[in-house]
Amino acid sequence: MKVGTLAATTAAMVAFAANSLLCRAALGDAHIDAASFSSIRVLSGALTLGLILLLRGRGRSAGPGDWRTVLSLFAYIVFFSFAYLSLDAATGALILFGAVQLTMFAVALRQGERISTVGWLGYLLAAGGLVYLVSPGVTAPAPLGALLMAVAGVAWGLYSLFGKGVPDPLAATARNFIWCVPPALLTSLLLAAELRLSATGLVLAIVSGAITSGLGYVIWYAALAGLTATRAATVQLSVPVIAALGGVLFLAEPVTLRLVMASVATLGGVGIVLAQRTARSAR
Repeated sequence: MKVGTLAATTAAMVAFAANSLLCRAALGDAHIDAASFSSIRVLSGALTLGLILLLRGRGRSAGPGDWRTVLSLFAYIVFFSFAYLSLDAATGALILFGAVQLTMFAVALRQGERISTVGWLGYLLAAGGLVYLVSPGVTAPAPLGALLMAVAGVAWGLYSLFGKGVPDPLAATARNFIWCVPPALLTSLLLAAELRLSATGLVLAIVSGAITSGLGYVIWYAALAGLTATRAATVQLSVPVIAALGGVLFLAEPVTLRLVMASVATLGGVGIVLAQRTARSAR
């Protein structure tokens, strides 16, 4: 892997993990309400990506978007925010990216992809890790938060699949963000009674939208040019680990035995699946 690709990939994974940390920092300390965080994240991301397109000379690229892709992105952002009202950064990231990978795996099966016995074992191991993480117990995450984050993961997985192979990923992402602005603002309007804004919450939401979402996606697209599809999927498994470390360092979140065991099972299982798919494609 080239140095430039490695640097871009690392920066993108840090940005994805930072989204979890920023959202949890904003909502966990009640600096902002979840609907407002979502709206500001979408709006600032749309403005940032739109500006990049203008500077690139593609300011007229934001035409009508595909409704499935826009709906998936909107669902991911909103459910992501509301989930972090009750989840810590590490647990949320693990559920999110576990659900993303399992969703993509399920779609591959539906499309007729043949999976080896070892691949099936990896899938069951990953699913078992998620089930163990959210099962009742003293250190289990809040059920509603876990459910919301799982829905966010499914939505992000579908968003990724819908956008696969688009000729201009940057323009497509900008278009999707722009078309997400109206429903995001409508959500905030419907939940106006829960409105809570502070300078800290506003800054965290803007940074999440403009930098770790907007610019983070631009960096990720640059990295994708030097990555195979399997490598691109595999490196995302590092995000929950980065989020866990960030949660411990910056948010004083505890590392529980349940989280460690679930992380090993989920990430190891998905890694086995991806390794099997790589081995099959190499033959």
